[in-house]
Amino acid sequence: MCGCFVVALGAFFPRIALLLIWIFGDAVQLAFDFDWLIPLLGLLFLPYTTLVYVLMFWWTGPVEGFAWFFVILAFIADISSYVAAAKRPPSAPQRQAA
Repeated sequence: MCGCFVVALGAFFPRIALLLIWIFGDAVQLAFDFDWLIPLLGLLFLPYTTLVYVLMFWWTGPVEGFAWFFVILAFIADISSYVAAAKRPPSAPQRQAA
């Protein structure tokens, strides 16, 4: 799978991109030592972090040094999306016409 396509897809749909990498490649299995639970939890709760970790592992080998900077940025993006959703005011109920 083309790395540029995965990055572009992952920017807007990280869960879909990670799922495609998981189904059509072995990068997720290699990054997580053939474990399935941690990538599944990452897919559900921290999709950007998991996707960036897999991509860094895919491109650079074991994630170390400056590659952790990108993983941390992705973690901040995941957490900020949860914070923004929690701060959003609830929508007002729709009035029905009489």
